[in-house]
Amino acid sequence: MRAFTAAALQVQPRPDPLTSESVDANVAHCVEWVRSCVAESRADLVVLPETCTTGFSHGLGPDELWDVVAEIPGRPTQPLHEVAHDLGIHLVYGAYERGPQRGIVYNASVMVGPAGSTLGVYRKTHPFCTEIVTNGGWTTPGGDACVVDTALGRIGMIVCFDGDFPELSRILALQGAEVIVRPSALLRSADIWELTNRARAYDNHVYVIGANATGADPAGTLYFGNSMIVTPTAEVVARGSTYEQWVTARLDPGQAMTSLTPGSSVRQGFDHLADRNLALIKNHLDTLSSPGATAFGYRRATGPRHTDERTQ
Repeated sequence: MRAFTAAALQVQPRPDPLTSESVDANVAHCVEWVRSCVAESRADLVVLPETCTTGFSHGLGPDELWDVVAEIPGRPTQPLHEVAHDLGIHLVYGAYERGPQRGIVYNASVMVGPAGSTLGVYRKTHPFCTEIVTNGGWTTPGGDACVVDTALGRIGMIVCFDGDFPELSRILALQGAEVIVRPSALLRSADIWELTNRARAYDNHVYVIGANATGADPAGTLYFGNSMIVTPTAEVVARGSTYEQWVTARLDPGQAMTSLTPGSSVRQGFDHLADRNLALIKNHLDTLSSPGATAFGYRRATGPRHTDERTQ
């Protein structure tokens, strides 16, 4: 990883009913904000929110949503690839992605390189309870972690609710991620948003860039923004408010892990990855692989919520 400037850019989706025309309008809006952000901040990496091309909630079922969105890369999102090329930046955006057959829609995060090419596509592996297709929603879970080699460093991708699951970010860190990007349309509290961003950064000694939606989406759901950039020692070095804006920070690997806590003269001597008790993990692989109990002490009676699309 080299030192670079990162930006978390929070934008508001159009509140209109979701159509192919509104997707085009959302993409154009994102492009306009990306251009302004880079012109003023000189950011090398810009991260947009989850489903910034449509808004998160939209009132459509999986079949109808499949008809509106497209494959990635595809015509509707091409302007985002073109602006990355024009500005010579890395760009991460969130979009619903049309799957291989009607009714399969992924909640994707896309990494675009300075040449405008698609460097990586991550499909959200932990859809939120309201969106997952097996619970009456519209999103089919992905099944793979994603770390992308870029000229800036190794960047891992998660999406919103994924940040509640420490295992995924740990997998990315073990695969060499130095930065984790988290496009989001978080529906809960600002406290949970900050807690999970800081915890995933601290757990894994990585930078976390969280870009959260703001404003209302087509279903009228409101988002609170508060996009942030967190250092590997859990320090929030940039924080947004509740309106459309960007926040930026300089990510420097030479200063990321120098002290125990921000501003301390005590050097950090531990490493959460190297210091793991692997024997303990091996002894409890069955436990880690089990569905587990709920917070109330009983197991789910409905079975697993994540169903592979091949079984549908």
